[in-house]
Amino acid sequence: MLRYLCLVVIVQLFWPVHSEAPAYIKQCRRDDPKLVDCFIGAVEHLKPYLASGIPEIQLPSVEPFKMDSLALQLTEGPQGYKITLKNMEAFGASNFQVKSLKLSENNEPFKARIIMPKLKIEAKYTSSGVLLIIPASGGGDFHATFEGVSADLTGKTSIRDVKGAKYLHIDSLGLVLDVKDVKMSISRAFNNNRILLEATNLFLSENSQVVLEAMQAQLQKKLASEFGKLANQLLKNVPIEQFYVN
Repeated sequence: MLRYLCLVVIVQLFWPVHSEAPAYIKQCRRDDPKLVDCFIGAVEHLKPYLASGIPEIQLPSVEPFKMDSLALQLTEGPQGYKITLKNMEAFGASNFQVKSLKLSENNEPFKARIIMPKLKIEAKYTSSGVLLIIPASGGGDFHATFEGVSADLTGKTSIRDVKGAKYLHIDSLGLVLDVKDVKMSISRAFNNNRILLEATNLFLSENSQVVLEAMQAQLQKKLASEFGKLANQLLKNVPIEQFYVN
């Protein structure tokens, strides 16, 4: 009996223990001839968990998806019109579809294309300068709707060994955003001065693509940074082995 108990203790101490994959992980078979399709399904399996957040691994909800600030110079000159957007929140990021995925091979970056039918952005804004010959310094609420959004992601990964387990890590991530249609407006601005509100909303309505182009480089950089943080928060809590089923 004593020998049996000693054997049990030794097995428990030295035999590798493989914990069951968490519910938010859809596992794939290593030898699956359609492994890429399985990985795409595994990413889309995450959508409801991304929408609600995963408290046990400190992964926040992406509804809304939060960003800090963007500074835009919309017209040139000493009285050029400038807008700063703060406390940005995007709604609809969890409603995505993975259209394509190319895994990293031979030290080449991975590539993915993700589409989102609609993103709604809410932010606080301040403005300064002259707009349509009218001084338009002030602040208020900014609203934007992006429709037909696609994001092309390119990134490099590495494998990190932590206490004998291997974890995937995204070392760098780039993002190129394409938006088919965009609508922008403001509200609760200039003490509800009707002339300034109408002038600003007219400018935004007629120049929404110009405003999008002005914010695109910063927006892409911030989105890539935030997406990378979210992905690594997930990956550092799930050993690579748990992504596969034997």
